[in-house]
Parts: sequence; structure tokens; C-alpha cells
Amino acid sequence: MKIALGPRPVRLVENVWIPLSDGTRLAAKIWQPEDAASCPVPAIVDYIPYRKRDGTVLRDEPMYRYFAAHGYASIRLDIRGTGDSEGLFEDEYVKQEQDDAVEAIEWITRQVWCNGSVGMIGKSWGGFSALQVAACRPKGLKAIITTCSTDDRYADDAHYMGGCVLNDTLVWGTHCFVLMAQSPDPDIVGEERWHAMWTERLENARPTLIDWLTHQRRDDFWKHGSVCEDYGTIDCAVFAVGGWADGYSNAVFRLLEKLKGPRKGLIGPWGHTYPHEGVPGPAIGFLQECLRWWDYWLKDKDTGIMQEPMLRSWMLDWAEPAAHYDVRPGHWVADPSWPSLHVTSRVFQLGTGRLSEQALPQATLEISSPETVGIAGGEWSPYGMGGLGPEMPLDQRWDDGGSLIFDSERLTEATPILGASVVDLEITCDKPTAMLAARLSDVSPSGEVTRVTYGLLNLSHRSSHEDLQPMEAGKSYRIRLAMNEVGYTFPPGHRIRLSVSTAYWPIAFPAPERATLMLQAEASRLHLPIRMPQPSDAELAAFDAPEGSPPIETTVLKSGNVERFVRMDVLPKHVTLTVKRDDGSVRLDPIGAVVGLKEHKIYTVAENDPTTARTEVYCRYELGREAWQTAVEGRTVMTTTQSTFHLQIDFNAFEKGERIFERSWSKKIPRDLV
Repeated sequence: MKIALGPRPVRLVENVWIPLSDGTRLAAKIWQPEDAASCPVPAIVDYIPYRKRDGTVLRDEPMYRYFAAHGYASIRLDIRGTGDSEGLFEDEYVKQEQDDAVEAIEWITRQVWCNGSVGMIGKSWGGFSALQVAACRPKGLKAIITTCSTDDRYADDAHYMGGCVLNDTLVWGTHCFVLMAQSPDPDIVGEERWHAMWTERLENARPTLIDWLTHQRRDDFWKHGSVCEDYGTIDCAVFAVGGWADGYSNAVFRLLEKLKGPRKGLIGPWGHTYPHEGVPGPAIGFLQECLRWWDYWLKDKDTGIMQEPMLRSWMLDWAEPAAHYDVRPGHWVADPSWPSLHVTSRVFQLGTGRLSEQALPQATLEISSPETVGIAGGEWSPYGMGGLGPEMPLDQRWDDGGSLIFDSERLTEATPILGASVVDLEITCDKPTAMLAARLSDVSPSGEVTRVTYGLLNLSHRSSHEDLQPMEAGKSYRIRLAMNEVGYTFPPGHRIRLSVSTAYWPIAFPAPERATLMLQAEASRLHLPIRMPQPSDAELAAFDAPEGSPPIETTVLKSGNVERFVRMDVLPKHVTLTVKRDDGSVRLDPIGAVVGLKEHKIYTVAENDPTTARTEVYCRYELGREAWQTAVEGRTVMTTTQSTFHLQIDFNAFEKGERIFERSWSKKIPRDLV
């Protein structure tokens, strides 16, 4: 990334206390122009629980100093009970969190260095926060940039997908309560207070993933914080950003379609990263785009950004399947609105092993997949927990052996799609519920199969995520499943493949029983959203190259590494996927703190028994400086029967290498058709 200093000198305030009405103080880090007190500027807020001082500083410094150097007060604000903020953490996205943000923004607008105009920006949790706080309409909030986020906490987050339990609810759930229990920094809160604050956090620590797994339907628990409940509550300008490799790209399309106020969308090839750091590349000059957005909405400058098309998307080209890509080839296209008039539907009928736009012979096809199908699926949201491990889907031939597959003829011309591919299937099911997994792939002339997109559906959720309807054995159902939105061009000479299975492990937990689906092929269809090239695509201005302010100085004390491997046992037949991650140890030189993270994930399932599914997640966060040496760690194990999820969760905290706190939870959670 190019280093760019910006036109205005910047003053960094390492910590500012923002008082709330209940007496709690939130900790903020502020970058602002040196003359802001005499020449007030707009404020940009990033509101997350990931520790402003030592958690996100490596990404914050290049971004927020850059914004400040261009005339903004950049504010990294720790959520209540996290980082250096006072109070106690409850759970994701609770009402208290949004209420605190409203108070904090109103406090910011009253400061001498702020001109009263505020924007919010954030990735992942910060993107959620921006949407949720925007729905509260705090005074002064005029625009937001929401990246890698969602408008629907149940249907499109790390917990459930199509009503299926995602293993990420255990992975993220373990990291979440362990991360939030870390010690505040004695240099900020005081040598006399930090230990008492930490002890209070440890006593308060609770694995909220128990709640996430208890609420298996889309109830009020999930509706809170889901802005899709009423898009009309958001009246500020919204810039929605995502990446095709990320788990959250679908929300960009819904926000563009459903919001009524000013809005723009941007989707690149990236995983769970900001576009200026985007992997897979190409990365873009995203911070420059942010400035164009902020200048327009917070400084009333006509930067031209709102005269450009509403949605700009990267159309992926074919690439050999790989666990990691530095760059995904493709090109940019732009659509003036979404849904786009440039997108039309092309319909394929299913037949025995075939996809065709022509009628095919009748066929009744049976599928009962091995529970190991999905082992080549990669992570639900690559790079979601940071780092750049081997997390992308592998060659789909691994999984196609346990799936029904339907191939088109070799394509005679390029076939570009943009949006959600949809399957309509006529099926029967011999169990009250089952998982339906659909994958769209590109089959190269030499046989490699690259996954393009996929979708999951718990069949008891076929009509609603709230009012479930068990399947009746022998009864025929018309099932519609929309796969994740994507922009992709199938090249000439390749084939389009649809794969259908009843398992997708370890992205999602298996259904309670092994089910058999009977699919009536001639009554089933695949709908592709065809987006042919437009003359205006070739006229799009190129994005600038990435730039930002200099990063902070660091010293690597121990290098990290990531391993990901699959073990197949013959007797008994089962498969284990293991991920070992060690981020090593890094000293943040300006503050002298040393940080480290270790993570292990082990997923095991037997080929023919869904009740053997077992997930184990371990993480350990280390943090210290001189006499202040702390660590927190957690381990979650989930096993299952046909009727119950079994959770065993262990939590430990250490000071100077000695364990000072431990707690365990054992929980049985009834399965509600999941």
C-alpha cells in the first residue's frame, strides 16, 4: 500500500473518556487535525469491542490518521465492557450497545473540535453497528459506510444459514466471550484499577453462544438489531461494501433494493477484509473512495460520487480451485440500480446428469449424501478471524462424489451471471427435516471443478424461519433455494455444474437423521441471473491504487503459521478436518505491548451417522507488557444426538503464567428441527 501523509498535520489523543448518563465511561482514541479546535471538522466513528489500543491498531492507524490528515476527527470507540471502556459486556448488538452509541455521538457533536456532522464506518461488527445505530437516528449522523455486515442477524450471519446451524457459531462464539474478557490496559485505566476491572470482567464472562444455539428460530432475539425488520428507520446515506469471498456479500444487494434513502454498493473479490487491504486482490484505493463519500455527505462537496452508478461489482473470471488466492482475475461492471435492468433470467431444466435449456426426459433421482460431503468447502467466511490461511474452497470433485450432479453442455460463449442463482426442486423426503445443499460450479475442459457459489436450506424452514413445518414422508414439495449472490463469468468451452447434496460439513451441522431425498428432475429448474456486458462497463474509471498513512512500528518476536489438513479413517469410516493457527508474538512498539493468538479447530464426522458430528474450538489470547502479563483461553466442544446438542465449555485466565480464574459450563440444548 502506498504511504500518503495527507495535507493536514494530525494530533493523536491516545485516550478520551466519553461519559454516559448512567456514569459509565467509554474509552475513545481520536486522530484529528492539529487545528481542529479552532477549525472544527466532521467526525467519523468506528464503534467495536476489539480493543482500540492493542487489538485493531494495525489497521486503524493507516485508516484513521489518513482521514484525519484530510480534515476529519477519526474516533475508535470501545464498546462498554471491552478494551478500556468501563462497564460489563453483555452480548452482540444488545440495546444498551446502541443506546450508548447514540449518547456518544451526541457527546461528540458538542465538542469544540467537531462541526456537528458525524459519519460511521466499520467492518464486520463495526458494519453491523453502523447500520443499527443509523436506525436509531442519532442527531448529527449523516452517512455511514458498512463493510462485511448484514441486515438480518438470523438468516445471514455467522449463526444460521437457511435454518442450518453453522459451525461458525461455535468458532466465533468461543472467540467472542474469551476476547471480551481480556484485561484493560493499566496505562489507560490506571495501575490501581486495571486488576479489579479485569476480575469483574472474568466473573461476568459468559459464553453467549449458548443463547445463540438456544434460539434456533428467527424470534425476537434475532430480530433485535436486524435492520431488515424496518428499513425505513434508516434515513442517512448508506455505502454498503462487501466481497464475493466473504460470508456477508448478500446484504449489499438487499440494502440497495430495500433502503429508500441515498445509497451505493461496492462488491469486489475480497474476503472478510477492507478493500484497500483486499485479499483475494485486486485491492483498490478504498480510503480515497471513502473520502469522496465523506466529503460529499459531511462537507457538502460535490465529489461526483452520487452521480455514478449505484452498484459497482467485480465479475470473477475462472481460476483453478485453490485454498488461497492472492488475486482473482476479473473486471469491474456497474449497474445504475438494483435490481438491475441489465440482468435477465436464463432457465435450465434438470435431467439425469444434465442441465439443458431444452426439455429433458423424465427422471426420478435419489440422494442421501455421506455426512462428509462439504469437506472441500473451505471456510464459511474466509479470513473472518483475521490472518490469511488456506480457507477457500478446494476442487469440488471431492464433494461431487457424494452429490447429484447436473452438467450443461460445453458453453459456446461466455456466460456472465450477477446476483442470486436459484434452484426450484420437486422433491420428497423420508424424514421430518433434512439439509438441502446446492452448489454452482465451473467445470474446466481438463476436469477441475471450481465452486462459484452455494446455498443451504433446512427443509423444515422451507416456508418460514419462524413457523416451521416438518416434511411428510412420501409427500411431494416444491422447494426454492437461492444461493449466495455472485458475479462470475463462465468461459467458453467450460460447463456449468449444479450439485445437490444432503450434507455440507463442516460449514454446517448435519440434520438429526440421515435423510433420503427423491428429486423429480423434469419438474426442477435452475435459474441463472445473466448479466451481459454493457458498453458503459468499458468506460468505467479505474480505482486508484491503495494508499494510507504509515502503519505503527512493530517487532515480530515469534513468527506465526497456519496448518489445515484432512484425515480420513477407514475403520470406523470418518473424516477429521483440523486447523491449527498460531499468530506468533508481535510487539506493538509505540506502547510496548506484546500480543499473540492461538487457535485450534477440529471437526469430525462419520460418513453414515450424523450424530457423530463433533466440533472442538480452542483459542488463547495473550497480552502484556513488562509486569503486566495476561492471557485468556477458551475451549468449546459440541456433540449431538438426534434430539440434543451437548456443549462443554471451559474458560481460564492467567496472570504471569499462573492460572487465576477458571470456569466451566455444561449444557444440553434441545434440537428444534435442526
